[in-house]
Amino acid sequence: MHSVQMIADATVAETRFVPEHSEPAPSALVYLGRQPILGHGGALQAYELLFRANSDNQAIVRDNFEATAYVVARTFGEFGLADAIGPHIGYLNFSRDLLFSDIVHLIPPDRFVLEILEDTVFDAELIARCAELRREGFRLAMDDVTEWTPELAEAIRHVDIVKVDFLACDRTRLSKLAGLLKRERKTMLAEKIETHADFELAKMLGFELFQGYFFARPQVLRSRSAVPAQRSLLNLLIALSREADIGTLEQALKQSPQLMVRILRFANSGAAGVGRRISSIREAILAVGTRKISRWVQLLVYADGSSLSPEVDPLLQLVGTRARLMELMAGELGRDVGDEAGGDAAFMAGVLSLTHVILDMPTQKLSDELRLAQPLRDALMDRTGPLGEMLKIAEAVESGDTAAIEASCAVLGGLTPDQVAAFSMRATAWTDAV
Repeated sequence: MHSVQMIADATVAETRFVPEHSEPAPSALVYLGRQPILGHGGALQAYELLFRANSDNQAIVRDNFEATAYVVARTFGEFGLADAIGPHIGYLNFSRDLLFSDIVHLIPPDRFVLEILEDTVFDAELIARCAELRREGFRLAMDDVTEWTPELAEAIRHVDIVKVDFLACDRTRLSKLAGLLKRERKTMLAEKIETHADFELAKMLGFELFQGYFFARPQVLRSRSAVPAQRSLLNLLIALSREADIGTLEQALKQSPQLMVRILRFANSGAAGVGRRISSIREAILAVGTRKISRWVQLLVYADGSSLSPEVDPLLQLVGTRARLMELMAGELGRDVGDEAGGDAAFMAGVLSLTHVILDMPTQKLSDELRLAQPLRDALMDRTGPLGEMLKIAEAVESGDTAAIEASCAVLGGLTPDQVAAFSMRATAWTDAV
């Protein structure tokens, strides 16, 4: 029992990102619930990820589709797999509609189990879909099972794990239910275990996995969310639906620095399947593909819903102007700043230079999480290299430090303070326009 209690104690502390500066970030807190799933010996095996709208640790779900979309978006968009589930397996609740949606393909099948909700009807269409998902490597679980029925007998043939609800199950029929599940060679998970007696009973009946308040209540994780403007999302969705070219997609993405950060994070996450570092939006589009990006943007719409703000706050105006100024300077310098994607990398550096404020996350942590290429990392962490010098210029423009502008222009060569002033005006106009 000591190992079980240690697992419980280790999961009760709330996780949060520590801000790099003391100023409050102008972004909303987002929440994610997770509850441990333990093995027979008390070792942590997995986490079920749960919808939480606030820190109250209560699940108030009005729409299962939207709730799961929210959880997936937060897992990959704000927290990342390392903070959400670590090296363990994640369990996600999936309604029938979600099983048929493109959202499922954002999820790496080797890291997650899809829990099919208890009221889902297994007709021929769903059975075929389950077979397809299992061929792709997904493991499926049947949630909240309470008794053996003809419907269950048919359904469990198409899943791998069966979760039995110990609170709602008739104890006089529990032994027979466990025996039938073992006969079908399904992994048995005892959920809603709240007493030591239930834990011992579940072990005696042959259950292999355990979940419930006896071990630990759901933990609430929290982070800062950078909510992209609704107009930007709509513009991007329109561009994607019209099969726009790469340049058009880039322009649509550049209308929302926060959305750019999410897309870049997704491109460098395990969900994207990209085996190299991605440091620009163009690279992200080419490497991930417009179909996956389209799925992600649709997911953000479902996850954020009506909370998306149509207005741009002063911080986002600053980020957009800085990023556009750097892009214009890179265009003037041409290949001196690096390869042919230098302008895009410069824009990205401008966006990421203020993410410690937008996301309430230290720059070092963000650089590691996004797996940034070295030139971008050098610019953001140390203000070195051509991108770093341009970043110094952008910051000097904002503070009115003409001496610093002149010094960095001299280091770069091919750029004058007068050109910087002209580019600054163009960058401001561009931000106002978008």
